[in-house]
Amino acid sequence: MTENTDSSYDSAYDTDIYGTTTYDEPMVGPLDAPDKPSGLHPVNIGQLVMGVAFAGMVLVWALVQGDVVDTSELRWLMPIPWLAAGAAGLAATVWPARRRA
Repeated sequence: MTENTDSSYDSAYDTDIYGTTTYDEPMVGPLDAPDKPSGLHPVNIGQLVMGVAFAGMVLVWALVQGDVVDTSELRWLMPIPWLAAGAAGLAATVWPARRRA
């Protein structure tokens, strides 16, 4: 395979002799993005929900291990982290729509 030496062919990338792609300009990633004046960024709702659920499960575990809550009360205590995670997900879904209106 030979290198493309035709000057009439102008593109954002070229292929070298090994078949790999080389770019004329560096790639722009999320760290090179222009600063937003508000400082807010989009929320990943799946990560938010799972983070709230995990934190809630850790809290329930800590309460049981610290003998603050008896294990017989786990029947009503275990759904609370999932309800809180669902509420956080719904709030994160609705919040941007209310700000745009």
